[in-house]
Amino acid sequence: MSFETLIADLSVERVWADLERITREFPSRLAGTENSRRMAEFAWEQLQAAGLEARLEEFYGLVSFPEPALVRVIYPVQREIEAYTLGHSASTDGLEGELVYVASGAESEYEGKDVRGKVTLSELSYSPARHEKAYIAWKRGSIAQIMMNWGDENNTAVPFGSMKSAWGNPTPETLEAEVPQLPCVGIARTDGLWLKRLCEQGTVRVWLRARAENGWRQLTMTSAELDTTPDRQFVLLGGHMDSWFGPQATDNAAGDACILELARVFARQQDRLRRGLVVGLWMGHETGTMVSSTRFADINWDRLRAQCVAYLQIDQPAMTGTSVWNLHSTDEAQSFIVRATLEAAGGMPYRWHRQAKTGDMSFFGVGLPSLAGEMSFTDEEIRRTALATLGWWHHSLHNTLDKVDRNLLGLHLRVYTRWLWGLLTEPVLPFEYGPVADRLLRCLTELAAVEVPGIDLQGLVERARLLKALAERLDAQAVAWRGRLKAGAGEGGAADLVNRAMMRLARVLIPVTSTVVGPYGQDRYGHSWQSQVIPALVPYPKLAAWNLDSEEFQVWWVAVVRARNRVADALAQAVEIIRDALEELGEAIPG
Repeated sequence: MSFETLIADLSVERVWADLERITREFPSRLAGTENSRRMAEFAWEQLQAAGLEARLEEFYGLVSFPEPALVRVIYPVQREIEAYTLGHSASTDGLEGELVYVASGAESEYEGKDVRGKVTLSELSYSPARHEKAYIAWKRGSIAQIMMNWGDENNTAVPFGSMKSAWGNPTPETLEAEVPQLPCVGIARTDGLWLKRLCEQGTVRVWLRARAENGWRQLTMTSAELDTTPDRQFVLLGGHMDSWFGPQATDNAAGDACILELARVFARQQDRLRRGLVVGLWMGHETGTMVSSTRFADINWDRLRAQCVAYLQIDQPAMTGTSVWNLHSTDEAQSFIVRATLEAAGGMPYRWHRQAKTGDMSFFGVGLPSLAGEMSFTDEEIRRTALATLGWWHHSLHNTLDKVDRNLLGLHLRVYTRWLWGLLTEPVLPFEYGPVADRLLRCLTELAAVEVPGIDLQGLVERARLLKALAERLDAQAVAWRGRLKAGAGEGGAADLVNRAMMRLARVLIPVTSTVVGPYGQDRYGHSWQSQVIPALVPYPKLAAWNLDSEEFQVWWVAVVRARNRVADALAQAVEIIRDALEELGEAIPG
């Protein structure tokens, strides 16, 4: 089997037909509704017909059904503004307060502002995500938040969205701490910019009404398996199938249609695949904040830890007007996703980012290498549209079929096939751990330059330096065995050994490099620390600026020293994993 054999079997016409059917027959696929169940049943039928073992799973999720809202300016002028309640918003029949503009809604925007008892106005973007904007406003004492849409200054689309920051179904702790009891509404960018200008001129008072039905509903998701056995490694392919009101063509009907076609094509080649394939079409993504992918991680923990080599997410492919590949992955997969994309897409421009906890990235705690990507807009276009990375129509009634570019759909299928083909067929997994160790070393070296009493980071620097040296040797072994096996020389035992070492390293290092809470929880959506190399150590430099006898220093010292210990254990375990693997491969390892 070759990559071109798979490409020849792909059908853009079939994908487009599925896309048309989804947007026509199952619009407004809100989790917990009849349309969302019909979508799940449609996916089940398609996967079953393709030869996969498909199943429908039912469970309860905390979801939301928001309603139209209203904003009324009462001072210094009077004006009514169309609005829509955000999912999981607290309801109010009417509240009034002074309006304070907080720009992106990030923590830094609140410096010098007292928003207690006031309504905040923020810009809708992923810097930070709306969930984090609402969380910060709530913690700061704001009584409500209004979020203006992104897009250019003439965008009149009113946005939908959720503001529940607790990731997945909440625990007792996250239900209390991460589900803001705050009325939140979205408004058009045109109205938001008008409000912003009004705030710049002086005091503004607003009244708003918001209503949302929040509660536990029975959800249905679809999953399927291709040639999996209790001991066989597999790739997890996923994307969400629930959506907001309207057809929501790019989000994520197009992605669902791609996933169904990929499953069909790879099923026809299952006898030639080195690994199995598991498909998850998630429910409760939009109005539940990743309910079913989180549940899937929880109830399949043992199997995912033991056998899953990677998670590939597909969301928002083939947006019209896009021209740049926007690639995301955990660190060890960077070189693979870039190389494979350039091979399949013919050297198109691209951006690569460390994979953030967005979309259904619910598997960092499990320790799964994770990949995602879609074509996006140029940097200039994104700046000009107030960071509208997913199109001005995103999460609005304007997300119609014309927002999907049929030609780009074929290109996305080709790229996704190349990613899957590599993950499912390469004898040695296409990951590198030398760059991971190098980033850890540079991060720890920078942090260690700041001294905090009682917290030893210098010892971690030395462990990271050792890890880098060993990881580079493991990477060299991986390269050598890939070459030998491709040339038909050598046996697969060494490849299996390298693969097991890579999977064990992922389980140890990804929870450190991609989470704050660690393996057994889920960070809240949009947590700003996640962008850093070691998220849990982000507060460390701030300790040096605080008085030792302050409560602020003392409580954060406890949090940081425990985070330091997590990192210490992870580095030690990673060193041991690579030492053992290299010794089994016949390398002499100095003591």
